[in-house]
Amino acid sequence: MTDDEGLMLAIQAGDAKAYEAAIRKYLKSISHFAFRMLGNSKDTEDITQETFLRLWTHADSWQSDKASVSTWLHRITHNLCIDYLRKDKSSISSEYEDEHEGSDRPADAPEKTQQLEALRQALEGLPERQRTAIVLSHYQGFSNKEVALIMDISVDALESILARARRSLKAQLKQ
Repeated sequence: MTDDEGLMLAIQAGDAKAYEAAIRKYLKSISHFAFRMLGNSKDTEDITQETFLRLWTHADSWQSDKASVSTWLHRITHNLCIDYLRKDKSSISSEYEDEHEGSDRPADAPEKTQQLEALRQALEGLPERQRTAIVLSHYQGFSNKEVALIMDISVDALESILARARRSLKAQLKQ
């Protein structure tokens, strides 16, 4: 039995401490992913809360042979973000927060800040599937197989989406 299996069995049995442990383990990753998809803190918090609510209420739907807990939670988050974006296209804002972008850059490097802002805007300009693929593979560190599973597509389709996204980002950033 893996750690994921033990954790999920405990959550399925109603163990609140296991649920809290899962939240501590996955909160940062899930909230960063949601932020990169949505671009603002308010909606990120809502989606993150809904993801963890579903962890508690739908724990019995997780299948250890299909995905890790992390992959499963990212898929839930992905679906929630996509549903949200389809309902309200105007929700993407230009809010920029250090907590989500990383606080390791020096304050005295304005050109780096400009580059990060240009990249953030370029990411926001991508179609949702391309943005999802880039965020999951680059920022979240998932393998192509895991990203394909989260997005419910084949690995070949993912690689095609990633190639188009990278070309688009490169073209936007050269301008």
